[in-house]
Amino acid sequence: MELDASRVGALHSGGIAMHVNKVHAVFTIGRVANDLGEDEDWLWDVANGMDTEDGVIWVYGIGDDGVMAFTDFGIENLIELIRIHKENPEPQ
Repeated sequence: MELDASRVGALHSGGIAMHVNKVHAVFTIGRVANDLGEDEDWLWDVANGMDTEDGVIWVYGIGDDGVMAFTDFGIENLIELIRIHKENPEPQ
């Protein structure tokens, strides 16, 4: 399988194309909820449909527990989703 380096932001070294990960930090959903002044459970419901391409990942520790976390890009997308959900709240 050949990589198209122009499409993935690759670094060329000795004829080998390597993907460069530009994410240097992620923020847990608890941290993001606190920073945005939102309820963590509600925020989880809002973010639940996000995909990796949207800037959300799962971070796993020891055992089966994992936590949702966001890149800077993911936080930007989440803020937009929050705005949409607040403008058009679903009936309860």
